[in-house]
Amino acid sequence: MNTNANQGMTTVPLGLRIVALALRAAFVGVLIVLVARVSSPLNETIWTAYETPGDLVRVIVGLVACLWMLHSVFTSPKDAEAYRTWIYLGLIVTPLALASVIVLW
Repeated sequence: MNTNANQGMTTVPLGLRIVALALRAAFVGVLIVLVARVSSPLNETIWTAYETPGDLVRVIVGLVACLWMLHSVFTSPKDAEAYRTWIYLGLIVTPLALASVIVLW
């Protein structure tokens, strides 16, 4: 077992962890909403998407992307630098992604 990796996690302050994970979860959540909206069928309901191959492919790819992003919400960053990166990145990209969802909706 690598003790250096375990020691790196103990040096991350609790406040930094909470803020970084909250910003990361908010960003990924907004991305999931955006991908779900973009991958929905164009002129049909979800139950008739199988009639048009393009819509069916769009729905399947969107579902896979949403599941992959949902999985990434539950995996935590590995080191202290990743937490700091998510704080800086989250403060910038989360409002931009939220604005994109609002404009697209």
